[in-house]
Amino acid sequence: MNAKHVPFPGRNHDEPANADDAFRDPNRFITSLRRIGAGYGSDGQPWPESNLPIGRRIQIADGDCALAGLRVLHEVLLAAERCRRNGGPEHDVGERVMEGLMLACLALGTHAAERVHP
Repeated sequence: MNAKHVPFPGRNHDEPANADDAFRDPNRFITSLRRIGAGYGSDGQPWPESNLPIGRRIQIADGDCALAGLRVLHEVLLAAERCRRNGGPEHDVGERVMEGLMLACLALGTHAAERVHP
């Protein structure tokens, strides 16, 4: 990985000396959460446009993550709709779940739009 290490902004300075070893393992769940918090995009890398201010790069990376989540959420919604239409009553996830998925799509889309606009 060629990306430079960006420290987690809210990092606890009382952590053990080998805490960075865990942070550098890109496949750990906590590592992914910290990188997202530090402004990494949905691919786990820092936003590539280095000419932008750091705050703007974090905003765009956050919007990128939201759009990746929105795509997955739409796939879940589409699968639930197909099961509802093509399957029997035992395959229907229910109206409350469908409405919840739609509201989650709406919220993630709104969040992504807010993060992308300057």
